[in-house]
Amino acid sequence: MEECISVFDMLKIGVGPSSSHTLGPWRAAERFLSELKSEEIFSKVIRVTVDLYGSLSLTGKGHATDLAIMLGLSGQDPETIPIQSISEIIKIIENSNEIKLGNESIIPFYFLQDIVFNKNFLPFHANGLMFTGFLENGNQYISTFYSIGGGFVVKEERINAKKKMAIKCAFPFPIENAAELLQYTISEDKMISEIVYENEKSMRSETEVNFELMRIWHTMLECMYIGCHSEGILPGGLNVRRRAFDMHQGLIGLANYNSPQSWLLEIRKTEVKFRQILKWVSCFALAVNEVNAALGRVVTAPTNGSAGVIPAVLMYYLVIENHNAGDKEIKQFLMVAGEIGSIFKKGATISAAMGGCQAEIGVSSAMAAAALTEVMGGTPEQVLMAAEIAMEHHLGMTCDPIGGLVQIPCIERNTMGAIKAINAAELAMQTDAKNAKVPLDKVIATMWKTAQDMNSKYKETSEGGLAIAVNMADC
Repeated sequence: MEECISVFDMLKIGVGPSSSHTLGPWRAAERFLSELKSEEIFSKVIRVTVDLYGSLSLTGKGHATDLAIMLGLSGQDPETIPIQSISEIIKIIENSNEIKLGNESIIPFYFLQDIVFNKNFLPFHANGLMFTGFLENGNQYISTFYSIGGGFVVKEERINAKKKMAIKCAFPFPIENAAELLQYTISEDKMISEIVYENEKSMRSETEVNFELMRIWHTMLECMYIGCHSEGILPGGLNVRRRAFDMHQGLIGLANYNSPQSWLLEIRKTEVKFRQILKWVSCFALAVNEVNAALGRVVTAPTNGSAGVIPAVLMYYLVIENHNAGDKEIKQFLMVAGEIGSIFKKGATISAAMGGCQAEIGVSSAMAAAALTEVMGGTPEQVLMAAEIAMEHHLGMTCDPIGGLVQIPCIERNTMGAIKAINAAELAMQTDAKNAKVPLDKVIATMWKTAQDMNSKYKETSEGGLAIAVNMADC
């Protein structure tokens, strides 16, 4: 079975702090409302309850899963909701014990009772959630969803149906693994980004492809800008102080700018000393993930917890490596990153609840390394080698967030993933691809096997690792 996964599936605009625990449940709530309407029972609903299972239950509070569900049931869109209005919407629901379902119908909603945290796991996936709609005639409408990472939401019956029938991807260049992608670049004499572009054009117009790619970039740039200009303590109770602000002030000094775009131009004019390069990369990554931790708007890349790696590496390219780069290179970078991410999703997982942090930071680092290698002039073989090198050095990384929050060690891990991506790209560029010992598909298979062997307490449950070595009181 070949699965069509677009760049825009892998790079989604949404609200933090987690793609699987925030954006996914939010989207599931939206789909539940759509189901109620398609079944023509929306107007008959007098109450809704939501049951969370597995990792969604164990770390849901720290990931704002309950808040995301309330926002989704309220009919809010994570791409467009004004960030500053989130707390007010939640406060109204909590104080009134009512929710405006789909922004249309007001029903009772007691969030402490109607969102239930069940610690047991459903068999299909670690992130399960079940919506129950109670109807005025006494009947119930029940729908179960699974948030499988990166904001992707599925239903078990849909997956089972796909297994029973052959579904052929409609892309002109259907890609299931890295070997197929490489073969297309050889037979078509194209770069990886060119193959991806042809696939995207089969789904939408060139104008739309280009517009959406730049919309993703502008969201990333704005996120870095906000993060570098925001002070204070992150929410959640760990009392984690934002660091990007101070780091940025120390690097940029008294520069003059008033927008994300003029900020980028100002940084590109700054003479960056060698020892400052790592500081800039770390600053960009910290900025994104501090915004993410504060329920800000980020680009899932491929998850919210790993959202800082790709923008940090792309900024590194724009402000350090190539001051002449523009929209063309930005779009090229994003398309390569998205394709590499989709190959990991098909061959393994991008869900920390299924694979640990290797599935988030590891995959994002591989995506960024591959993208950087292409825009730096690397061959398709070197691009895939860069992705392999980056993932190879994240294998086995656990997901053990303290307090279930995407803060410690998650925020710092983005800086490490970004720096490893740059290093992996440099190594690949200096290596004859013919001497590669481990193909990318092999490391993806190894990652999946490692994920399956990993103890469940190290998969985003806060039941192992740093999560129990350091508790909230220690912080």
